[in-house]
Amino acid sequence: MPLYAATIFLSAFLLFLVQPILAKQILPWYGGTAVVWTTCMVFFQLVLLLGYSYAHWITTRIKSPRQNQLHIVLLVASLVFLPIVPDVAWKPGGEDNPVVRILMLLFTTIGLPYFLLSSTSPLLQAWFARGHPGASPYRLFALSNFASMLALLGYPLLFEPAFELPGQSTYWSVGYAAFVVVCGVLAWRSRTLPPLTVEGGQVAATAEEVRPGAKQIALWLTLSAVGSVTLLAVSNHLTQNVSSIPLLWVVPLAIYLLTFILCFEGRVWYKRDVYLGFLVWIVCVMGWFLADKSLQFELLWQIGVFTAGLFFICMFCHGELAMRRPGPRHLTLFYLIVSLGGVVGGVLVGIVAPVTLPGYLELEITLVVVAHIALALNLTRPYPIIGMFAAAAIFTMGALVYRVHHFMQDTIHIERNYYGVMRVKETLARDDDPETKYRSLVHGAILHGEQWLADKYKRAATTYYKPDSGVGKAILALEGKPIKVGVIGLGTGTLAAYGDADDVYRFYDINPAVERIARTYFTYLSDTPAKVEVVLGDARLQLEREAPQNFDVLAVDAFSGDSIPVHLITYEAVGAFLRHMKPDGVIAYHVSNRFLDLKPVLLAIAEKHGIEYAFIDQRDKDGGTTSDWILLTHNKALLAKPAMVESTEPVVPRPDMRLWTDSYSNLIKVFRD
Repeated sequence: MPLYAATIFLSAFLLFLVQPILAKQILPWYGGTAVVWTTCMVFFQLVLLLGYSYAHWITTRIKSPRQNQLHIVLLVASLVFLPIVPDVAWKPGGEDNPVVRILMLLFTTIGLPYFLLSSTSPLLQAWFARGHPGASPYRLFALSNFASMLALLGYPLLFEPAFELPGQSTYWSVGYAAFVVVCGVLAWRSRTLPPLTVEGGQVAATAEEVRPGAKQIALWLTLSAVGSVTLLAVSNHLTQNVSSIPLLWVVPLAIYLLTFILCFEGRVWYKRDVYLGFLVWIVCVMGWFLADKSLQFELLWQIGVFTAGLFFICMFCHGELAMRRPGPRHLTLFYLIVSLGGVVGGVLVGIVAPVTLPGYLELEITLVVVAHIALALNLTRPYPIIGMFAAAAIFTMGALVYRVHHFMQDTIHIERNYYGVMRVKETLARDDDPETKYRSLVHGAILHGEQWLADKYKRAATTYYKPDSGVGKAILALEGKPIKVGVIGLGTGTLAAYGDADDVYRFYDINPAVERIARTYFTYLSDTPAKVEVVLGDARLQLEREAPQNFDVLAVDAFSGDSIPVHLITYEAVGAFLRHMKPDGVIAYHVSNRFLDLKPVLLAIAEKHGIEYAFIDQRDKDGGTTSDWILLTHNKALLAKPAMVESTEPVVPRPDMRLWTDSYSNLIKVFRD
């Protein structure tokens, strides 16, 4: 028993620890967007399904000792994948499909080790059932989920702050080699176990269990898929407007695993009526929070409500699964179907939704489905209980309809791809004045640029790019000579409004839809007399491949929603940008964010590079948009100009903050109080 428990614990710990390790390593290659984590989850769920399929196949189709020998051979072969470091050859070009490329990268980097780790829990539980007749193997399943949860919570709180990325990969690889040894020993010792038959010493009830029917299997699949969809939909909701960081990846996944632990541990943690009562309440509260626009930036409330909602929905799904689990004879089939449900949920959210739904509506739809499933499973209960679930189903449907109505209000174009949801809205600032009509580009819930439609105003720089903004002051300070401006993050192309006939404006954007929208619905790029160049792909990767551009100004304005691409705010990133600057050029960082204070991070990087630093705080007196810009330059005279000095605000250094590099960053330390 101790060897089974230790092997399953180690395998599950490594299985879930590797997820944030690899995702964080490849996150910079894809613009720091949440698509990386969603696609990684699809990969992990798919390989988990393959691992469970292998465990089911090898225990039902291959007799001992051949199954044990085969497993040992695969364990040894998997060592060739070590250490787990993604090959730089997989870095994307400008227009690659991120989902396909990430999946291929992960298969070549971690495929066989992850496959074997995935198969360990069901395979060893099957061996345990053969060696310990009458003992329930499901407590080992709870143990594996407990180890997985420890790994997930330990990563952002312990591993990420303590070790740089190369060290994380090295330590994980050492742990995997240890797993191969202990799992190989257990496989060898289990080669003589009797089969699951009466003659083999098992009780008759185990050998003669009726195979689950199609309806039972369909319900397993549905409950598992709904739990998986809820996990990924909540993760998307929390990360799209803050940052795609391990902390906001792993907390929902840890809660998801906790519900498996509680439901399968062996004690009766799932009190059905209690959790059904909470479920009715929480799906209505979640629907309200999704529909009420005034609540969308209440970060602590959002995290609290949706993580609590995830817990109760998954307790319902996994509790109902646990109530319907089969005996040990059909254990591997049960795990196979549960894993298949996880894959179905991952594919629906990670692959199907971005190309079929106009916005992030997965969570709203999931609440409707959960309410209807709960209603269907309780149709034999007393009428007041049925009425309670029917009311929840009606409320969630109403919240979905209201959310869609509000989402589409004033929208003239909407487009969603793997990088997010973009809407073009057309609005009148004053109903009595047709010349105040303007268009805006909204990414997720965040404004990414506006343009007045009246001819006399449409060339004016607006929102975060007005003349009194940090980037506006930097460009205007260089008036009177031809300049070259680089812009990381195209948006509506507003900065082109500053261009003269002898200027060059070179825009970088990872999302091809943004250029199409900027050229179709806005006129900044076509109206400017300056030469305009647009480069598709992650800006940092493209700049690393290009010859020095000799920029006078480089505006770093890359946001996915309100999410910060961390790989653009590191010591190495600033060094890469400086290579493209003229000696007196200015790098302008847009750091406006409701939740994160990045000013001390850039101050530390500037001091390390030996360059000047200024924080320009733009506050619109008329109640319009505001912006925070950080200027980095060797040009002391430019920062000493009166127009700069009057808007410069001091920044308090953070001696406790470690320098951000490509191998280390920690957003927990920069959350605003």
